[in-house]
Amino acid sequence: MTLGIAPSSASLSTSTSAASANRLLEPAEWASAGIPLLRSPREVVSGLHARHRPKPATAIVAVLDPDERLLASASFMRRQAQADGWMFRNSLLSQLRRVIPHDLRRRTPVRTAVLLYCREGDGRWTEEDGAWMWGLRDACTLHGLRCGAYITLTRDGWQVLGEGRGGRRPHADSEPEPFALSEAPPPLPRTGGAASEVLRRAAAR
Repeated sequence: MTLGIAPSSASLSTSTSAASANRLLEPAEWASAGIPLLRSPREVVSGLHARHRPKPATAIVAVLDPDERLLASASFMRRQAQADGWMFRNSLLSQLRRVIPHDLRRRTPVRTAVLLYCREGDGRWTEEDGAWMWGLRDACTLHGLRCGAYITLTRDGWQVLGEGRGGRRPHADSEPEPFALSEAPPPLPRTGGAASEVLRRAAAR
């Protein structure tokens, strides 16, 4: 019989925190990762805001085609008490599998996933954002997609982290803008595939 000393709850907590800390990306790492820039970030944000009307703690994952037309999107509430990239990755991957087939058979990804996260606070980077970044990058790899922009939406406005681009509207408390509200199509089917009229018409302006 082998005897051993079980690790204390304090050491388990420390090791869990250390593991979680490794599952996040710092802004410099994100900026150097070659994330493709959105051509029209405000139009993407406005379209997703009009479609999902997020409140704080809402995450929206969206898949764009090479012309930045929306192919599919899904929103869900963050329920984890601790910011953990692995848990966020699993949540994002689950949503992606619901709304669009994977592209793992392609040698090079052609579709891009972006993440819009509505939260409290201002637009400055937090460890929670770093965990979402890690989760988005890993979920994209496992679903055969390119990892796209990570965008925060707060009461101050929206911010594309790692790019320095942002705006005051829409924000976490705002109503959808008039053009987006009047042109918003019916919700996408669960299987995805329908392009967003909001983003397509906005991009044509």
